[in-house]
Amino acid sequence: MHVNDFSGILAQAAPAAGPQGGLGGLLVPMGLMVVIMYFMMIRPQQKRAKELAKLLESIKSGDRVATASGIIGVIITVKDKVVTLRSGDAKFEVTKASITEILESGKSSES
Repeated sequence: MHVNDFSGILAQAAPAAGPQGGLGGLLVPMGLMVVIMYFMMIRPQQKRAKELAKLLESIKSGDRVATASGIIGVIITVKDKVVTLRSGDAKFEVTKASITEILESGKSSES
């Protein structure tokens, strides 16, 4: 069997597989890719955003927190969008959105 005979067989088989696949043959793999991307990328990001929103609602005066820029301090006051921190001898205001984690929960002010 020569190479020319083999290429002739392949040429005859190729057109039969192509047109019969149609659009339906593309929709299943594309749908599968969308589902995989949702579970690998979008869902974890939404979960992290919900956790961060919950964290920002739970901050209170006395909590020791870390900001996105690496500043670690104790919360003095909490306002709508701004938090006052004390870090070392410095006292400054940062946005609530810049707080990334609570390192230590402060003592409850209820007595």
